[in-house]
Amino acid sequence: MKRTIYNELLVWKSSSQRKPLILYGARQVGKTWLLKEFANNEYKDSIYINYEKTNC
Repeated sequence: MKRTIYNELLVWKSSSQRKPLILYGARQVGKTWLLKEFANNEYKDSIYINYEKTNC
C-alpha cells in the first residue's frame, strides 16, 4: 500500500539540504504506518518513539 506522500518522502530523503521532518494531519489516516514503512524500506536502522503514551 504505497501512498502518494511516499514519493515526497523519497524526495525529502535525497535532498542535500533536508530539514527535520514533521508529519501532521488528521487522526487515524496512516501517518505512523507510513513513517514506519518508509523507515523500514529506506534505512538500515530506525527507531520509533511515541511521546503520547505514558506508563503511569
